[in-house]
Amino acid sequence: MDIFNKFIDFTVNINGNLTVLVDNHGALIYGLIAAIIFCEVGLVVAPFLPGDSMLFAIGTLCATEAMDLYIVLILFSVAAILGDNFNRLMGIWFGHKAFAGKDGRFFNQKNLNKAHDFFEKYGTKAVTLCRFVPFLRTYVPFVAGMAEMRWRVFFPFSVLGGTGWVFICVLAGYFLGHLDFFDRYIQLAHN
Repeated sequence: MDIFNKFIDFTVNINGNLTVLVDNHGALIYGLIAAIIFCEVGLVVAPFLPGDSMLFAIGTLCATEAMDLYIVLILFSVAAILGDNFNRLMGIWFGHKAFAGKDGRFFNQKNLNKAHDFFEKYGTKAVTLCRFVPFLRTYVPFVAGMAEMRWRVFFPFSVLGGTGWVFICVLAGYFLGHLDFFDRYIQLAHN
């Protein structure tokens, strides 16, 4: 339970905690944050990680030059894209296992066909736009893999969504994080 409380405290006080981590660990923090981003979008069991708020807070740190904006934008975009594609591969692997046997309540040919039809029709939009929706950004690539969305279709929209998500969240923090509104919001979240 103590680990859970520490995670909640870290998430609620993300600006202050990231500042301390950058001060104490320097360049290693880039790798840690890249791993967190990879896990949030790449592991179906990790949708609870603080992606949007963390990227916004990182943008505020970049504005104070505590972190390098160019490294952040490139490295974290790559982590998001790699996580997305790893998650898709896990969906393919799991999909083959789940749909190989008898039809179950959720894992049956009818549901697989629905998912396949959805990704044929809306897959590119889903992969790109769901990146901006917590939890969905974790599950869409997995289901895309289960529905056998082709990699040559998935990949460019994964790049677009992953890069767009990182750039928008980080640059929002970079340009807006110093405004009084966000300072008050962050103070309210700490209380």
